[in-house]
Amino acid sequence: MDRRELLKGSAAAVASILSPVGAEAAVKSVATAGKVERWGVFELELNGPSHGNPFVDVTLTAHFTQEHRTVAVKGFYDGDGLYRVRFMPDAEGVWSYTTASSAAELNGKTGHFACAPASEGNRGPVTTANRFHFIYADGSPYSPFGTTTYSYLFATDTNAAVSLEGMRGYFNKSRVCVLPKPLGNNGPELLPFPRSGEGKDATNDYTHFNPAYFRLVEKRILELQGAGIEADCILFHPYDAWGYKAMPNGADDFYLRYVVARFAAYRNVWWSIANEYDLVKTKSMPDWDRYFRIVQAEDPYGHLRSIHHSQVIYDHSRPWCTHASLQSWDFEKSAARREAWNKPIVYDEIQYEGDVDRRWGNLAAEEMVRRFWLATVRGSYASHGEVFRAEETGPHAHEPSWSDAGRLRGDSAAKIRFLHEVIAKYARTGLNEFENSYYLSAGKEGELYLWYFDYHRPSRYDFPLPNTAIFEAVLLDPWERKETKLQGSFTGKSRVDLPGKPYQAILFRKTAEVKGKPTGQVAGPEVMD
Repeated sequence: MDRRELLKGSAAAVASILSPVGAEAAVKSVATAGKVERWGVFELELNGPSHGNPFVDVTLTAHFTQEHRTVAVKGFYDGDGLYRVRFMPDAEGVWSYTTASSAAELNGKTGHFACAPASEGNRGPVTTANRFHFIYADGSPYSPFGTTTYSYLFATDTNAAVSLEGMRGYFNKSRVCVLPKPLGNNGPELLPFPRSGEGKDATNDYTHFNPAYFRLVEKRILELQGAGIEADCILFHPYDAWGYKAMPNGADDFYLRYVVARFAAYRNVWWSIANEYDLVKTKSMPDWDRYFRIVQAEDPYGHLRSIHHSQVIYDHSRPWCTHASLQSWDFEKSAARREAWNKPIVYDEIQYEGDVDRRWGNLAAEEMVRRFWLATVRGSYASHGEVFRAEETGPHAHEPSWSDAGRLRGDSAAKIRFLHEVIAKYARTGLNEFENSYYLSAGKEGELYLWYFDYHRPSRYDFPLPNTAIFEAVLLDPWERKETKLQGSFTGKSRVDLPGKPYQAILFRKTAEVKGKPTGQVAGPEVMD
């Protein structure tokens, strides 16, 4: 290994050309500077053969070892004779690596690097927790409050910047297509495969990739990561102008392995095998199962995996599927679906706020907000979408809609954020639906209760709280984003006067255990801290 390769490889590789004392100091200084942090990315860059077709002809794998544990990670060709292996370390300390390759120039390369503690805001990848919910790898709670920006990964810098600004602070997940979709006059400017010819005579070379396209996608994924947003990467879709939805089976598999090798080391990646998979008529159910299995096998980190439907719901009970991603708003079926699938449910398409002439794209903001609340009290999650007609004149003429990485124009985002703030404040790992509740409710038995009255507008209600604890109560106005704490404490059957307005909510949170068994609203009860 020459000095230039060492400089490219790792902090510890740099340190190995220094004295032992200097080496230790170098490792520490580079690691603490954030070069390789826990759940960050260590990238090994190597020079190798560029003749023939390196995408097909050359294999590259690196084995990363810490003590008794070894993780195998596949590399990929990035054009111009450059090969990369990306690794996301999940444990602090020193990692060593050894490469194995069909090319002699890439085989048997060794080195070390130090993994430092995660920096602020880096909570690791998201995984499932408590059967029906999600959590970050560091144990922090995560509740998906997502949106839909299909074209973000390949949008122009201008449109992507506008879209990211709209997402920042409002949403923590976005559904994004990896393969391009038509965008009219706004791109895409790059395509993932080399393409020759024009119009109906055009052909794609599925034995090569266009690294520039995938570098753009990676740039966008990291932009989302920097804003605290999970990238729910849609691998296939039916919105196609280049023939990608009809690639041969071998090309599909080749593409999936390449994408996983390039993107899996980014902690904010989720895998959505397809959007509206059942509209891709060139694929069969065994194909979709195979894609799941390929992604699961190729991803050393076990990122979340789902698939999204139009009419035919996929069997989410299958072991390679980590959670359900639905195009539906029949939230009342959530309990039956949880029983059948035993997994978290995300209603990823509940129609769109907007004003287009299609029924799926002209919800009022109030209805979009209502659907988020309905999903929440049914023990599940929802994703936002927005499609307004393009302006024909003025500074924003013919710009893409929000769902294709445009400006956020609707009124629901801030109201959805209010719900997110309530959940983050009061519930650590999601809310479970209280089935058969007279009014819709969810929470944690004996600890937390959230009632949502939907279009009902009672002026009062007797809440059936347990008499084993004392609760505080907070009235919530989802549209006005108001949180009003009620006076007094509550236990057992508790009558509360309500605003008499539709779409209101109330939350009860346990503050203490009861000594004895008082019931109803209490003032200054004897409690046990």
